[in-house]
Amino acid sequence: MGTRSAIAVAHGDVIKSVYCHWDGYIEHNGRILQDHYPSHLANQLVSMGDISSLRETIGEKHPFSTIGSDITAEEYESKYGNMTTFYARDRGEDPADWSVFHSREEFLEEMAHSGCEYFYLMDGGIWYVSTGDEFQRLETALESIKENEDA
Repeated sequence: MGTRSAIAVAHGDVIKSVYCHWDGYIEHNGRILQDHYPSHLANQLVSMGDISSLRETIGEKHPFSTIGSDITAEEYESKYGNMTTFYARDRGEDPADWSVFHSREEFLEEMAHSGCEYFYLMDGGIWYVSTGDEFQRLETALESIKENEDA
């Protein structure tokens, strides 16, 4: 079962959001967003539609799995392992557009109905995270997790 998340970008009062099925927890998707997706890449990421699994790069169109392919799982991982897998581009599923909201509250409320447990928002060049209540800076949440691990 996936840990679902929503990934969004704010443009003034408009928030564009996509669904991400796998690994939505802060230590995975949060870390990847913080480390690899500045504002311009966050916009590009969201423009690609719903996500199966987030990785360090947007990458290029790639096969969804090794089933029926001529490469081994190890070769697949080496070649495509750092690329995000999108439902439409890579899995060949119906185009999955982004959703549009007009406030943080509307974003949280509507995406919560999709089963999301984590909500990520790029706003003003800063990543924020919520688990359904108030947003906090993602950087702060990651630091808190690191401090708890080190304790």
